[in-house]
Amino acid sequence: MNKALNILLIEDDHIEVMKFDRTLSKLNSKHNLIKCNNGEQAIRVLRNGLVPDIILLDLNMPKLNGVEFLKLFKEDERFKYIPIIILTTSNNQKDLKDCYEIGIAGYILKPLKYEDYVIKIDSLLAYWSTNELLKK
Repeated sequence: MNKALNILLIEDDHIEVMKFDRTLSKLNSKHNLIKCNNGEQAIRVLRNGLVPDIILLDLNMPKLNGVEFLKLFKEDERFKYIPIIILTTSNNQKDLKDCYEIGIAGYILKPLKYEDYVIKIDSLLAYWSTNELLKK
């Protein structure tokens, strides 16, 4: 049985947030989505008690970018084992390497075609909703 996930989406682009919402609807998803538009807002939400099952994180954001958020997040004992999946347009190899060194669980490039995006998100959510780590 697939678990309904509490997903924290950290994304500053309103169009990308709408696309993710639309994708969840298209997939008839029962997952709970919490949205933050930058890393600073996400840190505040987490410190106020939210403990998501997974975090989907964009890299290029104002105030506190994805890499800066990752560093702060992974230093906190309460959160460091929550899986973070980068969901970005950046195919920069330095970004990829830096993020894996900090401790991400995955790195997904946002495809240009919506249909490809739906397939990637569906696969991502299917995996994490059946992952044994999240059932504990």
